[in-house]
Amino acid sequence: MKLVYPAHSKHYFYFREHISKFVLEQDCVPLNPFMIFEYFMLDIVKRETIRNANNNLVKRSDETWVFGPVSDGVLDEIRLAKQEIKPIRYFSILKSSEIKEISKDEVEFEDDLEKYKYEL
Repeated sequence: MKLVYPAHSKHYFYFREHISKFVLEQDCVPLNPFMIFEYFMLDIVKRETIRNANNNLVKRSDETWVFGPVSDGVLDEIRLAKQEIKPIRYFSILKSSEIKEISKDEVEFEDDLEKYKYEL
């Protein structure tokens, strides 16, 4: 089974189980950071340590799948996946149980990050 890093913003933290279920249903293993490290481990570990651990998951995965709007953290994970020459797929979460693959052109961004769309 392929190892998949499911990148998603903290705003989609509450969909983490649905995202992991979706990845499993695609016959892949989700390396979901919000399932492994909960929500930044409630800040009992330095965030930089968590980021380094997440980066290792991206590097060890076979693919990176992006769920929902791209945040600054997700953008960094996309950049790392590209640097590591990993396939990247994009998905929209329509409802907690409905996830649909989308094209790069359909990807949404959080805050003022739309200017980085060319990096996808």
